[in-house]
Amino acid sequence: MRATPALPPVLIPAYEPSPGLSELVADLIRRGFARIIVVDDGSSASCRPVFDSLARLPQVTVLRHERNLGKGEALKTGMRHILSEHAAAAGLVTADADGQHLAEDIERVARRLAASDGATLVLGARRFDRGVPWRSRVGNRLSVLAVRWIAGIPLADTQTGLRGIPRELAQKLVETKTGGYEFELDMLLAARHSGFAFAEEPIRTVYLDNNRSSHFNPVLDSMKIYFVLLRFTIVSLLTAAVDNSLFSLAVSHGLSMPAAQAAARLAALSFQYPAARRAVFHSREPHGRVLPKFLLLAAGHALVSYALIQWLAPALGGGWMPTKVAVETCLFPLNFLLQRDWVFRIRRR
Repeated sequence: MRATPALPPVLIPAYEPSPGLSELVADLIRRGFARIIVVDDGSSASCRPVFDSLARLPQVTVLRHERNLGKGEALKTGMRHILSEHAAAAGLVTADADGQHLAEDIERVARRLAASDGATLVLGARRFDRGVPWRSRVGNRLSVLAVRWIAGIPLADTQTGLRGIPRELAQKLVETKTGGYEFELDMLLAARHSGFAFAEEPIRTVYLDNNRSSHFNPVLDSMKIYFVLLRFTIVSLLTAAVDNSLFSLAVSHGLSMPAAQAAARLAALSFQYPAARRAVFHSREPHGRVLPKFLLLAAGHALVSYALIQWLAPALGGGWMPTKVAVETCLFPLNFLLQRDWVFRIRRR
């Protein structure tokens, strides 16, 4: 008979938790979880009794930050502890301390992670129907659309804190720089870039007192999250700036349009390739695999752009430069998607 995989450790980052945290931990212990790590992320002295009572339980380890560092840093502190002290663990499960996650759902995500191949990030997916606070419903919807378009990850819930994280992915995540709520979005991007698969496990949607216990600021923290997404466009915008500036300079000095475009595109590509490979798509694929595809895409892009500029500039009665900017803007989404899904596509080894 095949043995049932051991339940992975549960990691709970906690800042100013309610006594309900103790009830959740007790329920997890009753369900067979033997390794629970709670990170006190700089909570006030009034919360110390909650953490002290948890620390007395043999199944629980409490780690403390002297000051509040943010959810991402709390998660990374717990991950480092698990990677160091629980070498046999194939991964870990993260859960929130604000009452949103039920022990039965945490167990279901944990068992799915334990039964997986070690290459799948398991996400507890909530349903966002009536009864869900507007800031959670709207925020998740915007995040879902952005992650689907920019990162190519079709998920129903991108902001869930209930996640089953394979050990290999956790090893990558502790090296990331983000430390607040944006860390959880960075986790999705890191998983995608590293070739991990995604699986969603349906869970109940629980909001206590209209989610007032959450420390998520819908304005400030959403800005941080979408700044993570913004970096995907920065390299392309900088590339366009180099390309258009050199093109304009070359044309003003008497070069023909084809020669000016070729010179400007060559200079822009020498910047774009290393920047896109490492800063945008975090690709570690060998140059021999991605560079030929990148150059082929660049050549195709240049030919299409040149043909459209030649056709549209006289037809619209505008100058070369305004037409070039308009054409490149229209081609930007297609160019990005081809780089994401063809040139820099990750292959897990």
